[in-house]
Amino acid sequence: KSIFERDRRDWLVIPDAIAAYIYETVNKMSPRVGQFLADAAQTPVVVGTRTFLIRETSKLTLLAEQLMEKIKNLWYTKVLGY
Repeated sequence: KSIFERDRRDWLVIPDAIAAYIYETVNKMSPRVGQFLADAAQTPVVVGTRTFLIRETSKLTLLAEQLMEKIKNLWYTKVLGY
């Protein structure tokens, strides 16, 4: 598949996957520190920041998708003459 056809929202799961990997690794070495990380991830500041970032990146993703559609439309109409 080309980059235009792939699901462009896949990259939004990368930060969560990284956080889960870090948590699992730390938890294997020290369950106490792992529990501290789990508790810290649930604090209002972290949850609020994560929610804000997800909301804003979703907006940017939608804008990027709209831009790509406009570029594809221009390509087909102006360059290829369809």
